[in-house]
Amino acid sequence: MEQVEELVDFFYFAINEECHEYDVLTLFTDAGKAVFNAEYDQRYINNEQKRLKMCSKSFSLKMSTLILPLNLDGSFYMSCENFKVK
Repeated sequence: MEQVEELVDFFYFAINEECHEYDVLTLFTDAGKAVFNAEYDQRYINNEQKRLKMCSKSFSLKMSTLILPLNLDGSFYMSCENFKVK
């Protein structure tokens, strides 16, 4: 994450985990570039209010976010797109 500022001009998109812990990738979205994010925190899985708040932040930051199981076993995934307020 400490290299984002130097690298943003050389990449078309960013893929990262736990973007909501670190807002550094807003340099990509501010430059009109996509950011794909994965969140594993159990609170987003079990707590609808926390999930909706995180997804709302994801939309405002123009990031695409998936909520996945930490062991990546394919048992589920949640996309913030499914929680978008229309």
